[in-house]
Amino acid sequence: MKYYAIIVAGGSGSRMQSEIAKQFLLLDGKPILMHTLEAFANSELKPELLLVLNIHQHQYWEELCKAHQFHIKHLVVNGGAQRFNSVKNGLKAIKGKGIVAIHDAVRPLVSPALILRSFKAAETNGNAVAGVKATDSVRSINSEGKTEALNRENLLMIQTPQTFRVEILRKAYQQAFRNEFTDDASVVEYSGYPIYVIEGDRENIKITYPEDLEIASILKKKGL
Repeated sequence: MKYYAIIVAGGSGSRMQSEIAKQFLLLDGKPILMHTLEAFANSELKPELLLVLNIHQHQYWEELCKAHQFHIKHLVVNGGAQRFNSVKNGLKAIKGKGIVAIHDAVRPLVSPALILRSFKAAETNGNAVAGVKATDSVRSINSEGKTEALNRENLLMIQTPQTFRVEILRKAYQQAFRNEFTDDASVVEYSGYPIYVIEGDRENIKITYPEDLEIASILKKKGL
């Protein structure tokens, strides 16, 4: 069986209050994106790595790799206007069958155990989507601003990796884009496949805000 990981790195620095795209911000002296690629490169199944990156950032990424002496083998693919198009571009670079994990570039703390669990579960069920139970109280809000309490026992916080048999994901991405497509699971579900959720990891945080970098640094040191 062949294994692949598509690392989607299309984020900006807007919520990080930074002009630098957040995947390039430093975490313990090294760009976040390098930590993410290393996590998959060092995992048990050692998937082939495809990095989907805005075409205008390719040269900058090349310069960062030289500056940090980053030599992990990966293929850089042009990103699209939306995440949907970026994943689709990544898929085009995969020939034949296999299992592919789609992962956010700014989730650098993904564990080897979760990566392995994702690949093996997708091999069995066709897909595997990481998720954790909600711990906070949650409310929905409508267009008029009215809120309503929801039962958190019925809610899951979805993470990446989201892992699929290549042929299932390829078929799903033949659909036209819809606003309801918020992640790969929603694309696959809309194409008619049930989604299988596996246990994620609370330390598998997505770096979105400045304080997330500090939290990630603490968690990395804890894991050493």
